[in-house]
Amino acid sequence: AMRRPAQRRRSVAKMSAVWLAVAVVVTTPIDGFVAPPVRTLGGTKGHGVQPPKKTVAKLITSNEVFEGAQNFFDKLFEADPETLRQQPKWLSKVKGVAKYADQVAAIEALGPQMAALSDAELSAKTTEFRERYAAMPPAEKSLDALLVEAFAVCREASRRVLGLYHYDVQLCGGIALHEGKLAEMATGEGKTLVATLPLYLRALGDRDTSQSHLVTVNDYLARRDAETLGPLYEFLGLTVGVVQGSSTTEARRQAYACDVTYVTNNELGFDYLRDHLCYDAADLTVTKRPLSFAIVDEADSILVDESRTPLIISSQADNVADVAQKYAAAAEVAAFLAKGRDYEVDAKQRRVTLTEEGYRTACDLFGVTDLYSFDTKWIVYLQPSLNAKECYVRERDYIVDKKRSEVVIVDEFTGRVMEGRRWNGGLHQAMEAKERVEVKPEQVTSASITYQSLFKLYGTLAGMTGTAKTEAKELKDTFGTDFDVVSIPTAKPMRRDDRDDLVYATKLAKFRAVLRDVLAYHAEGRPVLVGTVTVEDSSLISELLDNEGVPHRVLNAKPEVAQRESEIVAQAGRLGAVTIATNMAGRGTDILLGGNAGLFAKIVARRHVAPLVDANLGPVVAGAAAEDIYPSKLSAATAARVEAAATSAAAALLEKPMAPSDFDAQTSSSGWSPLPTDDDDDEDLPTKLARVDDVVAQAVAAAARAEYDARTGQQTTEDRDVVVELGRAIKDVEDEFAVVVDRERDEVRALGGLVVLGTERHESRRID
Repeated sequence: AMRRPAQRRRSVAKMSAVWLAVAVVVTTPIDGFVAPPVRTLGGTKGHGVQPPKKTVAKLITSNEVFEGAQNFFDKLFEADPETLRQQPKWLSKVKGVAKYADQVAAIEALGPQMAALSDAELSAKTTEFRERYAAMPPAEKSLDALLVEAFAVCREASRRVLGLYHYDVQLCGGIALHEGKLAEMATGEGKTLVATLPLYLRALGDRDTSQSHLVTVNDYLARRDAETLGPLYEFLGLTVGVVQGSSTTEARRQAYACDVTYVTNNELGFDYLRDHLCYDAADLTVTKRPLSFAIVDEADSILVDESRTPLIISSQADNVADVAQKYAAAAEVAAFLAKGRDYEVDAKQRRVTLTEEGYRTACDLFGVTDLYSFDTKWIVYLQPSLNAKECYVRERDYIVDKKRSEVVIVDEFTGRVMEGRRWNGGLHQAMEAKERVEVKPEQVTSASITYQSLFKLYGTLAGMTGTAKTEAKELKDTFGTDFDVVSIPTAKPMRRDDRDDLVYATKLAKFRAVLRDVLAYHAEGRPVLVGTVTVEDSSLISELLDNEGVPHRVLNAKPEVAQRESEIVAQAGRLGAVTIATNMAGRGTDILLGGNAGLFAKIVARRHVAPLVDANLGPVVAGAAAEDIYPSKLSAATAARVEAAATSAAAALLEKPMAPSDFDAQTSSSGWSPLPTDDDDDEDLPTKLARVDDVVAQAVAAAARAEYDARTGQQTTEDRDVVVELGRAIKDVEDEFAVVVDRERDEVRALGGLVVLGTERHESRRID
C-alpha cells in the first residue's frame, strides 16, 4: 500500500480500519475488549495467566459489526469523567447523561428560590402541582412539564427533613428513571434517595388511573426504604405503603392505595396472581388501579437473573392417598440403580435417561412388566426420583429444615431460601422421599406468571442497579428498545481499589488462597467480606476458618441465619470482622465502616419488646442478637431507659389500639393495632416478630417526627408519648454506640477499609 498513490493509500487505510473493527468485534472476549493484567493479592500464589475468556462463536450481522466498532471507538476516545469533573458544565460532556445537563442546571438554579420558602409553602407546592396538572388539556397532559420544579421541591424537602441534598448526578439518575431507563449507579451512590425524585413526580398525576411502585429484592429493603424516606413523603403530602410477607390482605389493599408503595418482587407477583383468582372486585389489592410506573431496585437480579422464573399459585391435587408410599418406593429403587449402567445423566439439562438394562431392573424391583402401565404408572414416580438423586445437591439446590421437617428450595440466582415454593412435576415429592421427610401431596397450577411478563404490564418501567451495562442488549430485547441503560457517573472520584482476578487449577487451591488472604487481612485488623455462590462453599470456608481459630459470621440460605441477614451484613465493616455471605444474602444492606449504630440500637429495642409480645419470642431474639454483636456494653442508665420505654409502649399497645397519626399511617402498611398476645393462635412466631419490628420502626419514625416538630414549633400528638419515648430511648442507645463505632470507623479507614473477596466471577461486571 505504501507504494501506491496517497489517495489509494487512504482508501486502503479506511478498509483496514473497517476490517480491524470486524476482527475486534468477532474475537473480542465477552467481558471487554482489553483484558487487564493479572496480579497477585496479599501473598496468594495464583497462576500468572489471564483468566480464560469466552469468545463470540456465532455469525453476526453487519449492524452488530458496526455497532461493535462504534462502541469500541467510543470507548477508546471517551473522555475521563475524573478529568471532566473539574470543568464547568461537566455533565454536558459526559456521554449518556449529557442530554440531562440543561434540566439539571435548571433544577439547581431553582435551589435558592426553594430554600427561601417556609415549610408550609414548600409542602403546599404538591397541591399546586396537582392542580396545574389537572388543568392541563387532555391532549397536552404531561408530567414532563412539572419535572424541573417538582425535582427542585423534592430536593429542598429532602435537605430539610432528611439532611440529604441530591447531587447533580443523582438528579440525572432521577430524570433517567422518570423516562423509563435503567440507571446504572455505582455502589454507595444513593440509589434509594434518587428514587424519591421520580416517585414524587409520578405521584402528582391522576391517582385514580395510576400507581407507583418501588420494587426491591427483600422485605428488609422495602421496610428500610419506607422507614427512611417516610418523613420526606409525609412532608410533601404523600402517603407511602409497605407490603411485607406478613402483611394481611387488608394491609396490602391499604398499602397499594397509597401514592407510593414499597414491595418486593415476590410479593408483587403473588398479589397480582391472587387478584386474578378473585371473584369480587372488592377483594382486589394491586390491580385496583392500572400498573402505571415501577422502579425495580437491583434490576439486574430481578429483570435478568430471575426474569423467567415462574411464580405459581397451586392447589392440592386429588387422589393423593398412596402418593407418599409410591414416592418412597421409587426413592428406594432410584438409590439401587447405578449411574452408567442403569441410566445416563445429562447434567446440563438436568435430565436422567434409563438404559434398557436399567429399565428391566426397575421393572423387576417394582414387580411389573411395564413402567408405563396405565394401572401403576411407576415411571411418573421413578423419573423425578432419579433426577432428585443425580441432578440436585443438598446445601446447593435445597436445604432440609429440620425443625419443620421439610425440603426448602434455594434460589440458584440469589442464594436465598424460597419459602412456600415447591418444584412441580413430582420433583419436590421425590426430593422429600429422598431426604426421608414427610411427602406432601402434589400441587396443580391455578395461576402463574414470570417476572418478565409481569413487569411488561407497567406503562413505564425503570430500574436501578450497580451492574447492568453488560446486560444492556438483553434488556432491550426483552423490555423494548426504549429501555436503555444509562451509566450515571459517581458524585466523587472512585477510591475503591478494584484488583485483578486470580485463577486456580482446582477449587481446593482457590479456597486455600482465600484462607491465606483472610488470615493476612485479619491479622492487620481489616474487616473482610467473603462472597460465595452456594451454601456448600460458605460452609467449607467456615470450616477452614474454624480450624484456624478465626472468629467469623456466616450468612447463607439457611433459615436460622437468613432472618438475621441484615444484622450480620451490617456488621461486616467492623474492626477485625470476618463475614461469609452468599451472593445475594443481605443484598442492599448498608455496610458502614466501623458498624451500623442505628441498626444495633433497633436490635436492642427488639430484644426488650419481643418477650412482651410473646414469651416464646424471647429465646428467638436473644439467639438472633447475641451480646457480642454490640460495639460496647450499654450504661446502666441507658439500659434502664430502654427497658422502661419498651415496657410502657408494649403495655399501651396491648391494652388498646393507639389512634394512628397521619405520619404513622403513611409509613406503615398496617397502621397501629393491638400487639398479639401469647393466646393469639392466628399468628405464628415469624409473623409476630415482623410486627415487633414494625413497632420498633414506627417508634423511631415517631421520635424523628417529634424532633422535627420541636424544631419547627409544631405540637406532637399527646397520645403518642409512650411510643415517642421508645424512639427517643433507641436514639440514646444509638448515640452511645456511635462513640465506639466512630472510633472504629477511623481505624478501619486508616487500615485501608473493607476487603471484599469474591470467590466466583459473575458473567456481568459484578463479583459474587
